[in-house]
Amino acid sequence: LELFEGSLTTRVKSSESVASAVMRLCQGALRVADVWFTMRSRTFETVTDEVELFLKEKSVPFERSQEVLGHSGRAWRIDFHTRMPAASAYVSVLSTGSRGAARTLIDHSVAQWYDLRYQRDTNQSLRFISLFDDTEDVWAEEDFKQVGDLSTVSLWTHRDQLVGLLSA
Repeated sequence: LELFEGSLTTRVKSSESVASAVMRLCQGALRVADVWFTMRSRTFETVTDEVELFLKEKSVPFERSQEVLGHSGRAWRIDFHTRMPAASAYVSVLSTGSRGAARTLIDHSVAQWYDLRYQRDTNQSLRFISLFDDTEDVWAEEDFKQVGDLSTVSLWTHRDQLVGLLSA
């Protein structure tokens, strides 16, 4: 297979059937798609690691990947549980390079915040923060609104505002 002007191409030898060449081309396209999706899903860990470094730089005490029980009894993994003198916060990082995966992240986040809301109701100093990785153009305005009904929306490109949210 060859990559030519953004397209995968193959050459058919005179001893080979066109059907086998098409099959080879399809298999190659599937492998390229696998590699592409694998590389895009790694964005999540990279941004979460960047957030961890940022919190350390700003001397924000936190626990990473803490399991918290929701009202339903389901355990939710919170990306960061920060503890500042005035308040604590659950921070969920929403990061992906795919619009399709963005919808899944939004649905998960809404379910998570809804199930955990009883903790915020009993602890007025607890905040819910949805930190969007807005370095990729995958989010729609309705995504921010939907999650914003249950949590405070923060954008990674405005990370200094995050420190203010955590300490207020």
